[in-house]
Amino acid sequence: MHIASNVALISINATLFFQLISFLIFLFVINRLMFRPLRNVMDERDNHIDKIQQDIVDTKNEFENLTNQLQQQESAVKNEAFKLQKEIEDTGKQHVDEILNSTRQEIETLKDRAQKVVDTQISEARKDVIKESEALAVSIIEKMLDRRLVP
Repeated sequence: MHIASNVALISINATLFFQLISFLIFLFVINRLMFRPLRNVMDERDNHIDKIQQDIVDTKNEFENLTNQLQQQESAVKNEAFKLQKEIEDTGKQHVDEILNSTRQEIETLKDRAQKVVDTQISEARKDVIKESEALAVSIIEKMLDRRLVP
């Protein structure tokens, strides 16, 4: 029995050169058929992801701009509404003042008329009271004196 004393995995002989050339051809073929297309797909995917991220950033910026514009428009509309409300309130106050003034004038007119009527009635009542008091006084004097007075 013979025991091989050479236990090396690679032995240097003529097949080593062919194995090296075969390996290099295999690397060239696998690089062309597998690794390059895979790298291209990975690059395309990275570019697509970058584009999506940029679109997201652009959309966020556009959203913020639109939100700011809406807030500005809302603020402008609120200010205009407050101005209109103030104008309406001022107009209402003017109308109220006009109504109050005209009502006061009417009251004064009615008061003056009523005062004239009352004054007239008082003067007529005074005349009647004077006439009646004179008649009463004459009647009392006649009864006290027990005789008739001639006017």
